[in-house]
Amino acid sequence: MDIPYLRAENDEQSIRIYRGNHPDPILVQNAQTHQRPFIHPILAPDGNGVLTENAPPHHPWQHGIYIGLNDVNGIGFWEEGINHHPKDGSFHPLPLKPAVINLHHASWEIETWWRDPEGNHMITERQQWSLHDLRSTYELDFQWSLRAEIKLTFGRYDYGGLFLRMPYRHELGGEALNSEVQINGEAEGKRARWVSCRMPIEGRTDNAGFVLMDHPNNAEHPVPWRVDGQLGISPSRCIAGQWMLGKGETQIHQYRILVFCGDMDPSHVNNNWRNFASKISIYKE
Repeated sequence: MDIPYLRAENDEQSIRIYRGNHPDPILVQNAQTHQRPFIHPILAPDGNGVLTENAPPHHPWQHGIYIGLNDVNGIGFWEEGINHHPKDGSFHPLPLKPAVINLHHASWEIETWWRDPEGNHMITERQQWSLHDLRSTYELDFQWSLRAEIKLTFGRYDYGGLFLRMPYRHELGGEALNSEVQINGEAEGKRARWVSCRMPIEGRTDNAGFVLMDHPNNAEHPVPWRVDGQLGISPSRCIAGQWMLGKGETQIHQYRILVFCGDMDPSHVNNNWRNFASKISIYKE
């Protein structure tokens, strides 16, 4: 069966990607004014079930697929001010431009200004996303850049960076598996090329999930990973130690995210990671 071409609906604060004339988007990019940009929901590739979770009770500042950091010059960009911490910074995305659609591919960008509690511009963040719909899976390639508007020190922390939150339910369980064959808590804080996460999803009888891949050109590759008690996963160079950027410098990271139904064969993931590692080169300023 042919795969319907993608289409997009856009406004300045969201991009909704659809397969053909289906009424439900397969992915929504959110970028509301004065809020952290995030992707939610992502529909399973077979159309059965939503694979991301927005603002769960155990972590109300988490939103599907998003970015956060805990200590930038002592300023927090993680909890979004929910706990009224006086050192929390804020996010200010610029109006979105329309997504670019080419058959089964979609791409879009988000530029966000990160400000300290006094409103001073600290960081210009750019997220560049590319979605390839392969029917049974999606490939999401992601380039994340941070430009320092002032001299910056990023503190060591147990988590921070790209983060995935799925709808984990303790009674149903799930599994995180990394490229070093470590499972769930064994993978916490460990270096790996990729980590997959799968779990039961409402509306389907089997599992579905994601694989997040770290590019070999990224700093600290293979990066340490956060794997938390609710199977939130994150490639996080913050675990390895602090790093710095001078005023005007830009740091770029690249990741691939696979979205799948059922279970994912690790040999297929390794082949896909090798393809990702060989075909994408990082642009550095």
